[in-house]
Amino acid sequence: MTATPDASRSTPRVFVQFSHPDRRFAPSETLTVRYEIEGLGDEPPSAVEHSVLWYTEGKGEEDLGIHFFDRVSDPDRLPPLAASGDFTTTLPPSPLSYEGVIVKIRWCVRVRCFFAGARDFVSEHEFTIGHVPPARIPVVSLP
Repeated sequence: MTATPDASRSTPRVFVQFSHPDRRFAPSETLTVRYEIEGLGDEPPSAVEHSVLWYTEGKGEEDLGIHFFDRVSDPDRLPPLAASGDFTTTLPPSPLSYEGVIVKIRWCVRVRCFFAGARDFVSEHEFTIGHVPPARIPVVSLP
């Protein structure tokens, strides 16, 4: 998704490789991520942020928590000189990923590229922490 779409500019693509190909992690486990950014065209980003965060979806207010955050703005570390990056973080013990009926808790790796003119591009890649079974809607029998 782009903050200010412009058809004359190329849309980047971000490919993410997780240390666990199934993207399932235990609480307090180490997460290692490598990402590659393609399709930048001739407009290199002025900064790249990569983060690990959780957010809720569902009824009521949505919450968001940042677990890990790093901003790269050094020209020697930015694409096109370095169109890839990696990072490692120890995941927290909670909150665990959850597929509830009313509320869901999602974890993701977010890579965000900032360009001149206030344009940005965000790519999110979901993963799970823990093994909480999905909630089920109770079936009520009618008499």
